[in-house]
Amino acid sequence: MAVTKEEDVQMMLVCKTHLGTRNCDYRMKRYVFRRTVDGIHIIHLGKTWEKIMVAARAIVSIENPSDIIVASQRPYGSRAVLKFSQYTGANALAGRWMPGTLTNQITTKYLEPRLLIVTDPRTDAQALKEACYANIPVIALCDTDSPLENVDIAIPANNKGKESIALLYWLLAREVQYLRGTLSRTAGWDIMVDSFFWRDPEELEQREEENQASEWVAPQKPAEDWNAPAGGGDNWEGATGDASWDALATGGAGAGDDCLGGSPRWPPEARRAHCGLARRPASPAARWADAEEELARDVGGRGRRPHTSEGRTGHSGLQAYRCCHGSQRADGLCVGREGDLHVWGGLRG
Repeated sequence: MAVTKEEDVQMMLVCKTHLGTRNCDYRMKRYVFRRTVDGIHIIHLGKTWEKIMVAARAIVSIENPSDIIVASQRPYGSRAVLKFSQYTGANALAGRWMPGTLTNQITTKYLEPRLLIVTDPRTDAQALKEACYANIPVIALCDTDSPLENVDIAIPANNKGKESIALLYWLLAREVQYLRGTLSRTAGWDIMVDSFFWRDPEELEQREEENQASEWVAPQKPAEDWNAPAGGGDNWEGATGDASWDALATGGAGAGDDCLGGSPRWPPEARRAHCGLARRPASPAARWADAEEELARDVGGRGRRPHTSEGRTGHSGLQAYRCCHGSQRADGLCVGREGDLHVWGGLRG
């Protein structure tokens, strides 16, 4: 299917290629069709299409496609430049232009192209200046406010919208392939314009997250049997243990396990671990048994019997006790200077 000029102009209208700016350079007035009430200049799309055809013929005249440089410092044109170089064989320089690329022969990235294509003469001013020094012809996409210094072929169009930039490079690449004979005019080009559009990486990540969230399926809960007994089949009626929680408070079963009352059934270590290290024993006999155990553990079992220090009092509760030697222990026992184990007598509280 042959593509006509009217179809290309309709595509330009859809991509807003005809919208200029409020300012207009005096050299760009020849490409302006009219001015809207808001003050925006409208570009003549017929002249835009003609200039695209002229630029395509200039590109085809270069025998080696690698001698053509396509530069774009504008982010919206980076993807379009890469796609254009992919289908035409040109050398793409997307992103920052390295100063001295065309003039400094010492650098490793020094190039000697025969043609330079830029997206915006204002943002790519450094590339245009170097091309002027090296006597290299320049093709530029020019808006109504773009300067035309050092520009040989100006394509009047909107060079600020990502759709417009992508469409212009797509039309230029298609026409170059038509003229080279690699693509038939009757068959058309199966590459969509969307592949030349600039895409925001953050927007792509957000779309991927939304797709993953839509694909996620909540796990289904197993069907519950309403006829089954409560508690997963456990028999709570036959449960044994502490049947009454009020027994401890009323003096029933288990009242002897209280921390304050003490219990002869518990050994001293278990009673202290349960009631706290600063709890005093329940009776003097139990305190004496605790002293002997502390003597065997702390003193090393040297055979010295502990003796009480009458008249010494300590603090009750969880605080430490103080003896005549000035040392403190949380269990109410003290190892003297000579290794004797002192046990407090007459503890209060």
